[in-house]
Amino acid sequence: MKYNLPNNLKSKIYEDFNISKLTWFQTGGNVDIFCVVENIYDLKVILSYLPKDVKIFILGSGSNILVRDGGFNGVVFKLGKGFKNLSINNDSVISGSAVMDATLANFALKNSVLGLEFYVGIPGSVGGAIQMNSGCYGSETKDVVKEVCVIDRFGEEKIISLNELNFRYRGSSIEKYGIVKEVYFKKNIGNVADIKSKMNEIINKRRFSQPLGKKTGGSTFKNPEGMFAAKLIEESDCKGLQSGRAIISDKHSNFIINQGDATSSDIEILGRKVQEKVYKKFNVKLEWEIRIIGDHKK
Repeated sequence: MKYNLPNNLKSKIYEDFNISKLTWFQTGGNVDIFCVVENIYDLKVILSYLPKDVKIFILGSGSNILVRDGGFNGVVFKLGKGFKNLSINNDSVISGSAVMDATLANFALKNSVLGLEFYVGIPGSVGGAIQMNSGCYGSETKDVVKEVCVIDRFGEEKIISLNELNFRYRGSSIEKYGIVKEVYFKKNIGNVADIKSKMNEIINKRRFSQPLGKKTGGSTFKNPEGMFAAKLIEESDCKGLQSGRAIISDKHSNFIINQGDATSSDIEILGRKVQEKVYKKFNVKLEWEIRIIGDHKK
């Protein structure tokens, strides 16, 4: 086993693992090491064996990620059962990093907690929400988080304050601190009927406007300040634009769809074509919202 990782843990460790089926795009090459980490103890043990210069990536739900066809030279962690805790105390909702955003939203609903409704519209995990400052329909993660508990590269647990997280539009500084263990959210009590109504509104908006059920990574590009990426893309005549088997959705132009057997290169090349066309027409450079990791195929 590379890095002499132990084989007596509850966690599953795979070498030269093809990760494509674990991503929404269903594309990408192999990763050196893929770990399904079942608990906090195992994560700390594995980290202790890894050289500190080895690249690490945390795979959440597989949305908003494009793994290049040449794969990823490093270790990919998928956090399991030990990171799916959900609880509530006097002043916080506490969520493990592997909890799905929609699961968090429904837990908040059951406990009459206001402000987390928007997570029902985000197809990711809580850890990913911290990484990306995920948001939709006027709400963002930075508005509802109190603090975050991380495990650093030395296996130490640390509390990271809201200010230290340095939240910004679709980004944060969390990676420099470590791997998200759990998140403490603000607990504001509201009316269950109102919370439920807002969640249903978000669900219906997504169903109406987005290509759900397709092989897509979610929103492809960030919205430039004061603008909507989808509008810029559509007005640059990009709807239906293709590269190989990747195509711009005709339902929502900020979504790239894998039509069946697209490669990651098809998707990345198509994204660059969109960037070029938008820049040529509006002099605006679109930034990827989807995270791209790994190497191009040699």
